[in-house]
Amino acid sequence: MKIDKLVFSPIEVNTYIISEGSGDCAIIDCGCYSSEEREKLVSFLEKNDLNPVMLLNTHLHLDHLFGNGFLKQRYGLLTHASPHDEYNRASAVRHAIMFGLEMEEPPVIGTELSDRQRLTLGALSFETVFVPGHTTGSMAFYFPQEDCIFTGDALFAGSIGRTDLPGGDFNTLMESIRERLLTLPDDIVVYPGHGPATTIGEERRTNSFLI
Repeated sequence: MKIDKLVFSPIEVNTYIISEGSGDCAIIDCGCYSSEEREKLVSFLEKNDLNPVMLLNTHLHLDHLFGNGFLKQRYGLLTHASPHDEYNRASAVRHAIMFGLEMEEPPVIGTELSDRQRLTLGALSFETVFVPGHTTGSMAFYFPQEDCIFTGDALFAGSIGRTDLPGGDFNTLMESIRERLLTLPDDIVVYPGHGPATTIGEERRTNSFLI
């Protein structure tokens, strides 16, 4: 398994590209906002002989789906996401205006995800972990054989997701983190939606929100 990260948009979203030996890849949280960023993504894929076959969204806040329409147009991909986040998808254009940004209405969810659902990408196997609190439908993607998890905006290095937007709830988020994430082994690498990677053990020991 190979993990690459591109940081996109004024909100600096981590877009992850997960690939395996066949050249097929999955894109997690496609945040490319401008035409230049879309070209950067295509150039990266072509340079590395990667074929995007799966789009995954940890949640559907506007910054995590800026590029979903482009991926549908260019590669025919619709996202895998929780139906509980439909409000955020449907409200993305209005929320973009509030941030002084522009976007077209993002495509509908293609595959609705539920908790502990098994998914495959070639030889890779991973599962969904329902972690509501930042949004109603937040999901993490756990690769147990690769010792890593993609947490979106639920858990960051030294911080946690904000809960002051529609669908956010602090107590729910804390329960999700403690019962769904901190129960994982310490050496699991955490790839968040913003900022640097960390580990479960590091956050358990040092994250001031969790001590």
